[in-house]
Amino acid sequence: MVICPGVTIGENCVIGAGSVVTKSIPADSFAAGNPCRVIREITEQDSMKYKPEIMGEYRVIGESDN
Repeated sequence: MVICPGVTIGENCVIGAGSVVTKSIPADSFAAGNPCRVIREITEQDSMKYKPEIMGEYRVIGESDN
């Protein structure tokens, strides 16, 4: 990944491997490409706690055992 000068990447972002970030990326975004562009917003539904088939025997840290 290459991040050009003056560009910021917001919190909770995922940037694709090999991307060239030429513009600032807003928080909660999935972005990729050359030049990098926002593909979609990251939502609560993307949380690993909603994907037990991926997590297997692991759990999200900080989650209660309810």
